Amino acid sequence: MEFFRGVNVNWLGWKWYFLSFSLIFSVAGIVKMSYNWVHTIDGMHTPVPLSVDFRGGTQVQVQFANAPDINQIRHAVDASGIRDARIQNFGEAVNREVLISLPREQNENSLDTGRTLIETALSNHYANPFNIRNVQVVGATVGKQLERQAALATLYSMIGMLIYLWFRFQLIYGVAAVIACFHDTLITVGAFALTGQEISLTVIAAILTLVGYSMNDTIVVFDRIRENLRISRRESLPDLVNRSINQTLSRTVLTSGLTFLTVLSLYIFGGEVLRGFSFALVVGILIGTYSSIAVAAPMLVAYQEWRSNKGRNVALPAAKRSKS
Repeated sequence: MEFFRGVNVNWLGWKWYFLSFSLIFSVAGIVKMSYNWVHTIDGMHTPVPLSVDFRGGTQVQVQFANAPDINQIRHAVDASGIRDARIQNFGEAVNREVLISLPREQNENSLDTGRTLIETALSNHYANPFNIRNVQVVGATVGKQLERQAALATLYSMIGMLIYLWFRFQLIYGVAAVIACFHDTLITVGAFALTGQEISLTVIAAILTLVGYSMNDTIVVFDRIRENLRISRRESLPDLVNRSINQTLSRTVLTSGLTFLTVLSLYIFGGEVLRGFSFALVVGILIGTYSSIAVAAPMLVAYQEWRSNKGRNVALPAAKRSKS
């Protein structure tokens, strides 16, 4: 199925607009993450808010009979001697739920410690009937291990894809694709920093999914570029790259568009538990599709122009003819 026939968009002609767009969102995310690091979040030097999965501690989900007042809950918690607790609304307002996070668990082997502290604080100082819906405890040591493993998983996935593309195409293709994936990851994580949403293990899973998704979309464009290099050796590389992107545009819109609608529905209707996961997918699919066109492919042209200026006018490798 083709949505676009005979399309002739000069994508490389917009490269400076694309660069400006990427710089604005990348720098905004970096500035916000730097601000978070300096001012600390929950007493931790971290560029983005981390869920209990990484920072360790106790997280108690409480549902109230009447609409909860965050300020009164905070006063009740402080009056009980609990310090540095994070208190925030959870889910839709109609559910009347609040998430109370304690920065550290005094007894990591028991779910009862944090639960008892919160129950006692609310019972003694907050006149609103409540019910404990869920309690989650992660030790500080485990949280640090999970944080390290999540970072390594993302790093190893990019290194693996770089090696694959090095053998599948050429090193420059792999470098361009990995830079595009890093660009996507940076903007997605920056979006969490800018919106104040927590990064959890499910968000890391979404980011790893996006790395693969973005890479696959980039490979499709690269494969068409390499095939066109075999057919049209005399065509200038910018024109050839533009034509390759236009030829794969229908496939990109079809696959990315349908996937985006699915994750958007998940973000809207999936509830608070899946909110971070679906938010990462919504942002990542948009940025990943954009980077395949606006970041990865133009890098091939920039690299080839740089080589030409250095007197190394070596063409990019073309696809091999299929054996009949």
